[in-house]
Amino acid sequence: MGLLATGTPLEWPEAKKNAGHVREWGIEQLLAIWRRAKGKERDVLRWGDEVEYLVVALEDESRTVKLSLRQADILESVAKDEALCNQGGCVPDLQLVTRQADPLPIFHPEFGRFMLEATPGKPWGIGFKDLLDVEHNMKWRRNIAKDHMASNEYPITLTTFPRLGTKNDVCPYFPVSGERLRSQFLPDEIANPHIRFPTLAANIRSRRGRKVEINVPIFKDENTDTPFKDPTIDYDLHNWPEDDDVRNGAAKDDHIYMDAMAFGMGSCCLQITFQAKNITEGRRLYDQLSPLGPIMLALTAATPIYKGFLADTDVRWDQISRAVDDRTPEELGEVPLKHDRWRVPKSRYASNSTYISQDPRLRKEYMDPELIVDEELKKRLLDGGMDDLLATHFAHLFIRDPIVIFAEDLKELDLNKTDHFENLQSTNWQHMRFKPPPHDKDTGWRVEFRPMEIQITDYENAAFSIFIVLVTRAILSFDLNFYIPIPLTTQNMQTAHARNAVLDSKFFFRNDPLPPRPIRLTNGIASASGTTTPTPHPSRPPTPPTPVGPVEDEYSLMTVDEIINGQPNGTGFPGLIPLVESYLNSMNVDVETRCALARYLDLIRKRASGHLWTGAKWIREFVRSHREYKGDSVVSEGLCYDLVKAVEEITRQEGKGGTVGKEMFRGESTGRP
Repeated sequence: MGLLATGTPLEWPEAKKNAGHVREWGIEQLLAIWRRAKGKERDVLRWGDEVEYLVVALEDESRTVKLSLRQADILESVAKDEALCNQGGCVPDLQLVTRQADPLPIFHPEFGRFMLEATPGKPWGIGFKDLLDVEHNMKWRRNIAKDHMASNEYPITLTTFPRLGTKNDVCPYFPVSGERLRSQFLPDEIANPHIRFPTLAANIRSRRGRKVEINVPIFKDENTDTPFKDPTIDYDLHNWPEDDDVRNGAAKDDHIYMDAMAFGMGSCCLQITFQAKNITEGRRLYDQLSPLGPIMLALTAATPIYKGFLADTDVRWDQISRAVDDRTPEELGEVPLKHDRWRVPKSRYASNSTYISQDPRLRKEYMDPELIVDEELKKRLLDGGMDDLLATHFAHLFIRDPIVIFAEDLKELDLNKTDHFENLQSTNWQHMRFKPPPHDKDTGWRVEFRPMEIQITDYENAAFSIFIVLVTRAILSFDLNFYIPIPLTTQNMQTAHARNAVLDSKFFFRNDPLPPRPIRLTNGIASASGTTTPTPHPSRPPTPPTPVGPVEDEYSLMTVDEIINGQPNGTGFPGLIPLVESYLNSMNVDVETRCALARYLDLIRKRASGHLWTGAKWIREFVRSHREYKGDSVVSEGLCYDLVKAVEEITRQEGKGGTVGKEMFRGESTGRP
């Protein structure tokens, strides 16, 4: 969750007047961090995961399910639990949390009043035993949350609530079309009441001069209307000036239309943060993980329903991007520039546009030719001693306006704080985030991996967390190189949205990730200690540190299966799982631990090959095979109830004994489902 400051928020006209002031002070705070922490060293690479839950209330008699807006009550109940307090507590927003030998998980509020966020009580270490504790810890978090809910409430890990925005979707009931969101479909009360959130939503709308526009392609089933015109839209609503948006064409034919920030920021995801040993290692991880983002987005696809309709997409990313898109018509290129500074190609929630590592393998041809940079702020960073790559990165982030400004923060600049810097940093929601150390904690340089969809079960979420951690270990141990041109990663992010992209689409990926230095190969990939795992990659002579030749020869289109499991016939990309297995071989992991890790890697391997379904595939097939479904793309109230009930059962059973959801964990299908 982003910055949660308090104070007197400025409405957009006043915030706009002070935007430049906040940017300048944010740059000065960044330089202060840079001077203090650029040489900071940590002992080991640590990491943490962040899981987000929807809180749902099931009514069995009426076969209905709604989002419960009792976030505050649930967190208060957790904070007041005497047994948990005696163990150190776990709600730092409401109590003083103390560290114990085995600390409790930590719970935070999120944007939606129907959401909870949970993290481990302390960072995970580098040891393999820590990896085997992740799933248990995730189950522990879910159990604590459930223990402090009503008997009919459940913490589920769906990306979005299938019928969010259907006007009968929350309890308690509130009327729609409030002053802050001005949404046709959602009440203002759906958002966390902390002043940051309603101000963020209102100022995004005010800055862009209209409501956000989210149009998701409808899935065309056999009985879906053609053209499909979203039947939930009220074209005769006249409560606010922005109600004219739909009369002016905001809603597209053959699309599901949504009009508020909550449709995006009310989504759940799985995020992993790595603390690097130093800034050099952090910058390297940031760059090398970036091309993996779209692959992991497609592999974790879990979002095929919006506002009670089946969508023709499988993931959430673009919907969140549009939900917080504050760009004006000039910045969008809809009208000529007159009042704004530049045309901005991407929303502030988007894929990365920069590489930042001082890696000799980073070619200028990989950089984004459309990158927009605030040159004055970049010069200030350069004058302050920052190198060009990192100065460019932050000067790009700072082309945005700060959306929420508190009047109290404008009185004086405090270089021992990071409030102005974080104001911009925390509202640039890119698929990777490079995080400087906070000024008041013993924390190092961090990298946040943000693209993955939340999964239905703790087993899946643990598997994807562990996989990404092991990939980072392989990157650092083998000096792997995944660089491709940034525009291709941007294109890959779009490709990941396609229905069943995990099997039906191809992604640009680097052909050869192995290092240029001499390495020991035995019919495969070298390991850090010289031991190997057989893989279909031939040995070859060392190459120059800086690649030469056409950039186009360095990458090709690959399936997710080829990227994860390797290309066949002994040539081409070796596969991320074989690389991870080579790393594990090099570390001489004991048999018991290796077998336990293999259980998680097997899920990744089979998802990529199609032997197991993604969450999106399973949800879509559940809907289409349901007795109430009429082949018209509509997810009815009763169908939604049965879906959420099934999700809750899957959370407990994980498809064991042939129970619901086996296709995601131990399915019998082979190849393309």
